Amino acid sequence: MGDDHSHGTEHAGGRHRWRLGVAFTLVASYFVVELCFGLWSGSLALLSDAGHMAADVVALGAALTATRIASRPDTTGRRTFGSYRAEVFASGLTVLLMLGAAVYVTVEAVSRIGETVEVDTGPMLIVGGIGLLVNVIAMVLLRGGAAESLNVKGAYLEVVADTVGSVGVIVAGILVARTGSPWWDTIVALAIAVFVAVRAIMLGREVLAVLGQHAPAGVDPEAIDAQLRAVPGVLQVHDLHLWTLTSGMNVATAHLVAEPNTDANTVLTAARKVLRGHAQIEHATLQIESGAAARGCAEMSW
Repeated sequence: MGDDHSHGTEHAGGRHRWRLGVAFTLVASYFVVELCFGLWSGSLALLSDAGHMAADVVALGAALTATRIASRPDTTGRRTFGSYRAEVFASGLTVLLMLGAAVYVTVEAVSRIGETVEVDTGPMLIVGGIGLLVNVIAMVLLRGGAAESLNVKGAYLEVVADTVGSVGVIVAGILVARTGSPWWDTIVALAIAVFVAVRAIMLGREVLAVLGQHAPAGVDPEAIDAQLRAVPGVLQVHDLHLWTLTSGMNVATAHLVAEPNTDANTVLTAARKVLRGHAQIEHATLQIESGAAARGCAEMSW
């Protein structure tokens, strides 16, 4: 049996922890201000944006905590894969927060039907403008790590949604001020809710794919199977499993049936090159079988 170990490389979320820390500080510092002005002005758009920012605070805090947990060594001896999945769970929490914020805004908007609402546009424009600046800074910070880490991507999408919310607050403020109709505030809030819900569902699908141990994004299991079969000395490939442990950490296991008198180390080296080069898999456990061992190995039904 061959085992390809690469535990020395820091995971993607850990490399971008500083981005999460700075973004968390910025967003948390501004959340209270926006909430207070939202309550004072009576703007649903501003309150919805404050709700998104509250979700940002929790999501960024959870993402930051998850990177700490993921980097801790296991002292129990039972977490054989470490605690890297903490980052994926943090991304799942972000999805729930985004959906919760979208539902809250929708319910509030529906409850306003038939009511006379007064909206103070001055605070909407001022606070929305400052909130937009804070969110843009946080968004730029997190964008650098969003492509590498699902955890950072979750936090990034949450901030993107809040940035759109800030733009919506400004647009709603201008429309209400020009038309005198407070309904624009409700309409913009509903549009923000729909945008947030769609982004949450997209991220949720990625989170479920990791938790469901699907093949890594962009990796075709059939193609990998064919490439392993093409390795010199390999007769058959079975029990091939490919999945993502956390962002940037793809894992594989497989049984390779080798031709008689084939050097196992040569086959292992070639197979590892296939997995590294075509699936970015640095941790692969490969079992070489031949002769009686190959005949006695029954492929599992799963």
